[in-house]
Amino acid sequence: MTRPDPSTQSRTAPGAGRTAVVTGASSGIGAATARRLAAEGFHVVLTARRKDRIEALAEELTAAGHRATAYPLDITDRAAVESFAAGLAACEVLVNNAGGALGADPVATGDPADWRRMFETNVIGTLHVTQCLLPALEASGDGTVVVVSSTAGHAAYEGGGGYVAAKHAEHVLAETLRLEIVGRPVRVIEVAPGMVRTDEFATTRFRGDEEKAAKVYEGVAEPLTADDVADTIGWAVTRPSHVNIDLLVVRPRAQASNTKVHRTR
Repeated sequence: MTRPDPSTQSRTAPGAGRTAVVTGASSGIGAATARRLAAEGFHVVLTARRKDRIEALAEELTAAGHRATAYPLDITDRAAVESFAAGLAACEVLVNNAGGALGADPVATGDPADWRRMFETNVIGTLHVTQCLLPALEASGDGTVVVVSSTAGHAAYEGGGGYVAAKHAEHVLAETLRLEIVGRPVRVIEVAPGMVRTDEFATTRFRGDEEKAAKVYEGVAEPLTADDVADTIGWAVTRPSHVNIDLLVVRPRAQASNTKVHRTR
């Protein structure tokens, strides 16, 4: 029997005919992940609070020949998340990316309001979206939940108490969910980035103080970029269905741990 020539066979994109929801898609890792998954053929549903940002990104992706839909959403609003999930025709991939850090105070003087906001977004928001979309993910017969946590969820560092606590909780959420749904057709993947330089993360953490934000990356020649993390997520979700990337920690070469970073100055 003559074998078909692989070069003449049609190649179907991994995400063709599949829908991926990305939270926090208005900037940084979320926006980069949306672009990466769109390139893989997914219909990408972009969610974030900033309507103008996600609509502009959806237009960009559509103009490039991809399928993208913008849906303004505050993941801390349970009723809004339920409404979003009810109107979604299908979902095969959920990327829980929305989150962030506020402040760098020690535990003794940290603002409880900052801690509460970090827990609401990083943990409760992730819980809302995961719970509401899990039925659709399971009904797809081949679903994937991605939790974008942080190396902060695996090791503490001074001045990071609230964020570290929230990211530890997010890590445990992913770990526990994986145990609870084993045997069902849904994978749970955790991607934990280390030092990533994006336009907003450190600036938001320091409430717009660009000088403080710049010091986080000072002397580090090549911190990770949002695209680096998006490539990691794209690779993980396009593995064969039986392959689960339980936990993938990704750091720049210059970072050995949360507290040991090589700086040239």
